[in-house]
Amino acid sequence: MNSEKRVFIHPTAIVEEGATIGEGTRIWHFVHVRSGAKIGGNCNIGKDVYIDVGVEIGDNVKIQNGVSIYRGVKIEDDVFIGPYAVFTNDKYPRAFNRGWEVVPTVVKKGASIGANATIVCGVTIGEYAMVAAGAVVTKDVPSHGLVMGNPARLKGFVCYCGKPLRTDNIVEKTSQYVLYKCPKCGKEVRIPIEHYERYLRESRI
Repeated sequence: MNSEKRVFIHPTAIVEEGATIGEGTRIWHFVHVRSGAKIGGNCNIGKDVYIDVGVEIGDNVKIQNGVSIYRGVKIEDDVFIGPYAVFTNDKYPRAFNRGWEVVPTVVKKGASIGANATIVCGVTIGEYAMVAAGAVVTKDVPSHGLVMGNPARLKGFVCYCGKPLRTDNIVEKTSQYVLYKCPKCGKEVRIPIEHYERYLRESRI
């Protein structure tokens, strides 16, 4: 642990020797951070969070109460993880399995994961994507994608600010991409046409 930096660790939390915690990070009640975990600066780690060996967490990440993040997960900067979300890391778990193999998962910059969502290992959640509360993510989520349900399906797209993007927000459509303009913040979001076509398919299910 980087004890020389300004880090708040609640007295009930367990941060094992060998964990790295960035400056400005706050770790709250009953959190357990395992040796070898790397947590960036200015993060907020809520009550009862478990962060396993070798987990990598970027800067400015907010992790709400009761989240479990297991070995093999990498979380980039500015990610939000809602309460009691969980990440798995083995596709074929058995209590007696000696051939256990970690399957990596990546959550890209700026993504948000809703409360009680389950992220099945082996997926990538794209930049600024949004996973709805209670969703079970079993395949990759594109950047700015909005997924929901069990299994999670692509139901739309969201802006950098999180505002849903609607059909009437489309300002340009080509054979390569669809361009949205956010009605809230005015930013433009370019969605590759293959992701837009996936949305059209999955939104009908």
